[in-house]
Amino acid sequence: MSTEINNNEMEIFEIISHGGNARGLAYEALTAAEEFNFERAEELINQAGEELSLAHKTQTKLIQAELNGVPSEKTLLMIHAQDHLMTAISEQKLIEHMIRIIKKLAPQQ
Repeated sequence: MSTEINNNEMEIFEIISHGGNARGLAYEALTAAEEFNFERAEELINQAGEELSLAHKTQTKLIQAELNGVPSEKTLLMIHAQDHLMTAISEQKLIEHMIRIIKKLAPQQ
């Protein structure tokens, strides 16, 4: 069994990594909003969006390769990466909405 990681696996790990980073940043943004630090919350949610963009770019690269006739092996790792990305996207959207609600309910400063 080879211990080498092929390019496809590296790209899958990129999706997992960027998706996880995005999710963590989104939750940090929510915490900042809970503390009424909306400037910091916005910075963090924007950083989360950048991480999601990187993950999505890698995902698109894999999809385009397959559409161009380069087959990809469907592995549990790939499914795990897709799960990470979809969860991060969903949670970021929900957290963005929650931050808007917190802003509306925040005491006027």
